[in-house]
Amino acid sequence: MPTLYYSPKSRSDTVVMLIRLLDADVTLREVSIVRQDGSGARDPANPHPEGKVPYLTDGDDAVRERGAIMLYLTDRYPDAGLGPLPGEAGRGTYLSWLFYYQGIIEPLLILQWAGVSHPAVAAGLRDVATMIERLAEPLRHGPWLLGDRFSAADLLCSSPFLWFTDMLPDEPVIRDWVARCAERVRGVAS
Repeated sequence: MPTLYYSPKSRSDTVVMLIRLLDADVTLREVSIVRQDGSGARDPANPHPEGKVPYLTDGDDAVRERGAIMLYLTDRYPDAGLGPLPGEAGRGTYLSWLFYYQGIIEPLLILQWAGVSHPAVAAGLRDVATMIERLAEPLRHGPWLLGDRFSAADLLCSSPFLWFTDMLPDEPVIRDWVARCAERVRGVAS
């Protein structure tokens, strides 16, 4: 049985929500982590090589990084329909959003929060305004990133705006989408 190592009020909350939405048979194992404010400590019970969360183990397999864990889980528990499977329509778009989050959204928001700007960042990642426009494009045509289908990509890509509401852009389609995502997870959050 898969085990998710997590710590409340961290990036791992998104994966815990996904597990609940999937109604997946996954053991949740709470561990401590070093927090941004310096509190907490690395937990020797956490097998993540860097002591981070989330971290998923499944037999001899181990998966780290939220996008990878979410893909692994939506493929392993397909009955919930929270991610298109290989060969299904929308699979490429789904994968693109999971990786766009990890490679563009999160880094840009962290850099913005840290007050870091540099021409190399803009050349490689673009900027927050461009990222917001990329998110808004599909949402102008459907309620979710995959059109009419809510997926784990919506959960992942909306997560920073659910956590840090001051980062929520003024773009109405983004604000409405984040509110819809919050409503979807409200019943499973605890």
